[in-house]
Amino acid sequence: MRRFALSGALALLVGLPVAASAQGFAPAKGDDALRYRQGSMFMMAQHMGALGAMVKGDKPWDAAAVQRNAERVEMFSQLPWDSFWVAGSDKGKNRMKPEIFKDKEKFLAGATHLQDETAKLASVAKTGDQAAFKAQFGAVGKACKQCHDNFREE
Repeated sequence: MRRFALSGALALLVGLPVAASAQGFAPAKGDDALRYRQGSMFMMAQHMGALGAMVKGDKPWDAAAVQRNAERVEMFSQLPWDSFWVAGSDKGKNRMKPEIFKDKEKFLAGATHLQDETAKLASVAKTGDQAAFKAQFGAVGKACKQCHDNFREE
């Protein structure tokens, strides 16, 4: 029974990001959409943190880990955006500014910019060029910060 449960959980963890990456996906309920969005952002931040430790020299450079984490950052950058528009997803504990809903076009342009920069990050990671990767990592950080400055309460 335990083996079946572990297999099912693993299938869900592997399949959810693939299913969620389909354009237009968002959980149907507001509280689920909020958790989905926050989870996607949390996971993206975790992988950026792992990369940041190597970029700063706090951890040894590991080209394979850089590539894996950059690919995951790119994947997670695709996920959360549709969940912002689910009714009730602005309720509960969150740090969204109302400007998200007042200027949806600017918000989604920021999301697209982040996705573009994370795609470049994953691409540069494959080259093994540390200097280029560090520069692109900075560009991703700027894209994150720009959106946070405009649309997230601190």
